[in-house]
Amino acid sequence: MKRRLYPAVLERGPRGAFGAWFPDFPGCVAAGRSQEEAIERAEAALAQAVDGWAEQGRTLPEPTPIERIEPPKGSDIAAFFMVGVDPPDPSERVNVYLPKSLIARIDKRAAELGMSRSSLFGFAATLALEWRLPPPGLAAPRSKVHKTGALRAEKRPGKKPAR
Repeated sequence: MKRRLYPAVLERGPRGAFGAWFPDFPGCVAAGRSQEEAIERAEAALAQAVDGWAEQGRTLPEPTPIERIEPPKGSDIAAFFMVGVDPPDPSERVNVYLPKSLIARIDKRAAELGMSRSSLFGFAATLALEWRLPPPGLAAPRSKVHKTGALRAEKRPGKKPAR
């Protein structure tokens, strides 16, 4: 699912504070001492709300057009703004057969990184998919230095130097 933009309402509160709320996500609110802080917190709040909806199996609502937003009476609207969110990508269970020794090494490394085995597999797969191989012909070594990483210091008996 592609990135979605949801409208948010920024309101002035008492003592110079600001609050933000989302018409499409009741209860999704954020506050801050400045407009910037309220907007940053609103972005985090929306991401959390979207994750919560996905965990509950709910489909995301269509974004409400700004012109259809009806603020509550007496609210001091400072601005309307849009917040982008990437909907969660549902997981799917897969079975993979690997040598036990490799699985043990994977589990050890995942624990070192504070990850689960599945998270490490996902991370490694993402890196592998983003990795770009050099175009054909560029990957092959061009000289002995490239092949071995060093020049040969010894001379072979019976070989004449190339001219």
